[in-house]
Amino acid sequence: MNQPISITSFASVSALGSSPEEIWKNYCNDHHFLSIKKFDGFEAWVAQLTSEDKIAIENIKSSDNKYKNLDISVLYTVFVARKAIEKTDWKSSDNFGINIGSSRGATSLFEKYHQEFLETGKSSTLSSPTTTLGNISSWIAHDLQSNGPEISHSITCSTGLHSLLNGVAWLQSGMSEKFMIGASEAALTDFTVAQMQALKVYSKEEGEHPCKAFDLEKKKNTMVLGEAASVFCLEKGIKNNAIAYIKGVGFATEVLKHNTSVTADAECFQKSMKMALGAISIDDVDVIVMHAPGTIKGDQSEINAIQKVFNNKIPFLTTNKWKLGHTFGASGLLSLELAVLMLQHQKAIEVPFAKKQNHPKTIKHILVNAVGFGGNAVSVLISK
Repeated sequence: MNQPISITSFASVSALGSSPEEIWKNYCNDHHFLSIKKFDGFEAWVAQLTSEDKIAIENIKSSDNKYKNLDISVLYTVFVARKAIEKTDWKSSDNFGINIGSSRGATSLFEKYHQEFLETGKSSTLSSPTTTLGNISSWIAHDLQSNGPEISHSITCSTGLHSLLNGVAWLQSGMSEKFMIGASEAALTDFTVAQMQALKVYSKEEGEHPCKAFDLEKKKNTMVLGEAASVFCLEKGIKNNAIAYIKGVGFATEVLKHNTSVTADAECFQKSMKMALGAISIDDVDVIVMHAPGTIKGDQSEINAIQKVFNNKIPFLTTNKWKLGHTFGASGLLSLELAVLMLQHQKAIEVPFAKKQNHPKTIKHILVNAVGFGGNAVSVLISK
C-alpha cells in the first residue's frame, strides 16, 4: 500500500448486539448467541438479531413511507450506517463514497415476490427495484444524503472485505478522501437455510456449542447461518481520530476444482496473506482472525495455509462464527470488527473449545481472513 488508511468509525448489528460496548462484553464470555428457529417444515440453528435491535430497525421502516417496501438487508444497513456516521465529522458535501456489498441481497423480498409470481402469474410493481443488487448502497446514499460514488457487488462470503478493497483502492487513487464500506446479510429464510443443508455443511449439533468453528477434531460439518450488517468509515492517511490503521491488503482467487470448496492448503489464502503482509515480518503478526466457517474442510484448509505461511511461528488464532454464526458477505467485516476491538482492549479472544494457545502480551498487528465459494480470498492487516 502507498500509505496507511485510517479506520475512523465503525458500527454493526448482529446476534451480539449493536453497540461496541455490548458487543465486546459478549465477546468476553464463553457463551454463543445461536438459537433454534422454526422454518417451513423444519427447524435449525441460526444467529438472530436481538429483539431490541429488531424493534429499532422496525422503527426505521415505519419512519418513512418509502422505507416500508425495502428488504430488511437494506434496513439493517441504514441502522448501522447512521450509527457509524454519527461518530465522524463527515458531511454530505464531502462527497464520500459508499460501497455496501451483499452475498444474497434482498433475500426475503426476492423469495416473497417469486412465490407471489408462482401463485398469481403476476409480479408486484416494486419487485424489481427493491431486489436489485445495487439496492443497498443506493438507499444508504439516499438516507445519508451523500453525493459521492455508490458501488455494490456480490463476491460470496468475502464480499465485505472486497468492499474494503474497493474503498482502499479509491482512497489510494486520490479519487476520494473518505469512503464508507460495508456489507449486509439478512438471509435467514427457509430456502437459504435449506440450500446450506443440501450442501451437507449445516450443523445438526445438539451439544453445548452448535457451531464448532476452529475445532479441528470435529467429525461433522457445523456451519450455522447468522444475520448481520456492518460498516466502516475509512479515510486516507493517518488521522488523529483513527481507531486503527489498515497497513496491508491481499487478495487471490484459486483455479476452481470444485463448486464449493478451496484446495486442501487453501492456496488462495496463502497468496492473500503474503500480499497483505508485504514487508511486515511474520514475527510481527500477533493475532489472525480466521474465516473458519465451521466445516471440516474449510477450517482445516485455512489452518494448513496459515502453517505454510507462518511455519512454526503461528500467531494466536481465533474466529467468531461459533458465537454469532456465518453471516455470508458480512462475515469478514464482523471479523474485522473483532480485530479492532482486540486492538483497542489489548485482549485476544479465544475459542473456548479449541486447543489452548499462549496469549500475546501486546497486540499490535492483526490479520483478518475471508473467503467464499470459488476460492476468492481476502486478507487485511490492521494495526494500532
